[in-house]
Amino acid sequence: MKILMLGEGLSRKGGIVSVQQLILEQADDSGVEIEHIATLVDGSSIEKLRAFFKALFDLSGRLLFGNIDLIHIHVSERGSAFRQSVTTLVSKLFGKPVVMHTHGSEFHEFYDHLPIFLRAALGWVYRQCDRFIVLSESWQQFYVEALNLKEQNVSVLPNAVRIPNQVPRRTDGQEGEVLFVFFGRIGQRKGAFDLVRSLLHLSERDRTRLRLVMAGDGETEKLRELVSELGLDHIVTVRDWVSPQEREALSREASVFILPSYNEGLPMALLEAMSWGLAIITTPVGGIPGLIKHKENGILVEPGDIYQIADAIRLLIENNALRTSLGHAARESVLPFGADSYWKALTDIYSSTATKRTATKR
Repeated sequence: MKILMLGEGLSRKGGIVSVQQLILEQADDSGVEIEHIATLVDGSSIEKLRAFFKALFDLSGRLLFGNIDLIHIHVSERGSAFRQSVTTLVSKLFGKPVVMHTHGSEFHEFYDHLPIFLRAALGWVYRQCDRFIVLSESWQQFYVEALNLKEQNVSVLPNAVRIPNQVPRRTDGQEGEVLFVFFGRIGQRKGAFDLVRSLLHLSERDRTRLRLVMAGDGETEKLRELVSELGLDHIVTVRDWVSPQEREALSREASVFILPSYNEGLPMALLEAMSWGLAIITTPVGGIPGLIKHKENGILVEPGDIYQIADAIRLLIENNALRTSLGHAARESVLPFGADSYWKALTDIYSSTATKRTATKR
């Protein structure tokens, strides 16, 4: 089977790129041939526009001469939704089956604020897709109800994660330092500023046991200024985006991962942290409540509630046994999300979509 995958450039940062890279790696060891075309790159508006037109040119050429069996399109919200609507229409113009793979954590808000005619147009384009992949049952319900998609065409496929063969034995003493980590886009949507402000509501004793590393792109300078303004430089380190190797090293050293987001799909950073056996503090948004059960394999707090965030941090600083048990349970929870299981489910979607399309043409 020969597949064209359309999505963000592989040199960009973020969860969508991580998913694409994992799929391409899995394809290398199988009989499926996948070629990637970048529809979005980093750079100026002119550079992004030029890259998109190049993607359309490359897509048209492959569809004309490449004997392509299926198109796999990764999409989020805002500009991505419109760009990939164009690539969907081009693909359908050539009569190719399209699998649309949605990642947008804020798509529901974006869609609700569109003018009626744009909502209708976007819904019509999405309904032309042969199969829709969403990250959770809650997102499946949204797309079926809001865009009038056929439920049988919407498949739930949570993001995959590379499961480490071994994880460190975390035996922090009751009085030892506890390292918390935050990985992701730094800004209000992922609750980065709420997290820092919540630390003011810890006791001085708890703050002496806490170390927090926050790594990502986005509003890093603004976050550093807030940390300095609140006098938390001695316990909070703000880093730019870290490499996979650096993230792995931090995950080995850390005990707790915290992501107090306002909106999410199913964040790769969360799945990776769980695979490393970190205790989890996060929010019940997007696909997260389908994975994290409060005080079973993580702690759930309400978005924006800095007092709840502080209470959860305090609990995991002071309760070593709970911190350890939540980490073990988190790792067990993501074992079914391994790359091999994900690849089997995805190739089943590819095969059934291509077969159905062939049968329909007959």
